[in-house]
Amino acid sequence: MRGDDLENQGAMWSYVPMEQRIPPDHPLRAMRPLVDAVLRELSPRFAELYSRVGRPSIAPEKLLRALLLQVLYTVRSERLLMEQLDYNLLFRWFVGLEMDDPVWNATVFTKNRERLLAGDIARGFFDRVVAQARERGLLSDEHFTVDGTLVEAWASLKSFKRKDEPLAPPDDPGNPMVDFHGERRSNATHASTTDPEARLARKGKGQEAKLFYTGHVLMENRNGLAVGGCVLPASGYAERAAALDLLGALDRGGGVTLGADKGYDTRDFVAAVRLLGVTPHVAQNTRHRASAIDGRTTRHAGYAVSQQRRKRVEEIFGWLKTVGLMRKTRHRGVRRVDWMFTLALAAYNLVRIRNLTAQAA
Repeated sequence: MRGDDLENQGAMWSYVPMEQRIPPDHPLRAMRPLVDAVLRELSPRFAELYSRVGRPSIAPEKLLRALLLQVLYTVRSERLLMEQLDYNLLFRWFVGLEMDDPVWNATVFTKNRERLLAGDIARGFFDRVVAQARERGLLSDEHFTVDGTLVEAWASLKSFKRKDEPLAPPDDPGNPMVDFHGERRSNATHASTTDPEARLARKGKGQEAKLFYTGHVLMENRNGLAVGGCVLPASGYAERAAALDLLGALDRGGGVTLGADKGYDTRDFVAAVRLLGVTPHVAQNTRHRASAIDGRTTRHAGYAVSQQRRKRVEEIFGWLKTVGLMRKTRHRGVRRVDWMFTLALAAYNLVRIRNLTAQAA
């Protein structure tokens, strides 16, 4: 082929609209109308987030779309995300950038993300995704499951130091020598200098202790969609406290059940759930003690169904940690980690809604 023919072919390709360059069966094509509908509902809140002074700010709609792509495609950092936006036509189409639009600077992108954090946009986005699922008849209004998981904090054990001792200058600022062998450390006497809100915890007996947050999810049992979620500092009571908060915020009617694992089988928690008018379908913990769940609950067939369905919440946690960047958070502080956890939950719901809609069609 001659050079001028190649030039003409390239010119013809440049006139092809971005929409036509995306494969018709691509998963993002089915997801984008749902995202568009949610963002239209949030547009009045976006208007309050634009900066009136200084350099032009990134449109919050495009910023949120880019953050969704970062979660959906497990992009580790904002710099890698900007690199993808620079050459990836699929990313540009989803965000709303044309072929010749300049890509944002990674630092500017991060600074503009703080406006979304201040506006609590992730929670609003998540609530509207749940509302979209409810309009499609995908949610159960009666049967739910709650569970929690540990999210590793962006802080090392070297930063976990005594609260009452003055900080000495490190011998090596990049990687200081720290000898804590033989020292008894706990959250009552120690705190991380890197992330003070992270807490020392362990996943189980015989496993090493690390700095963690706890992520909590309230799931409906029909299709395994998340209808609530939050992040708290890790503690022995965080799971039950978060469960009651999420259940209290739920718009529920009568005949509601709540499934949970053995960690929730305490008399205080079961009594509090019943005070909310909810039947606790908690797994019985009979190891060295009597369970707070008796035959009044376990004799019903619905209890066995809840015990089977509650295991689907692990699918949410598995997706969040393998795809949604929640195995180890890159952010510090409960507020930021909760913001990203909520956005990742919304992304998981979008994937589930897309898959369920495709199966029904």
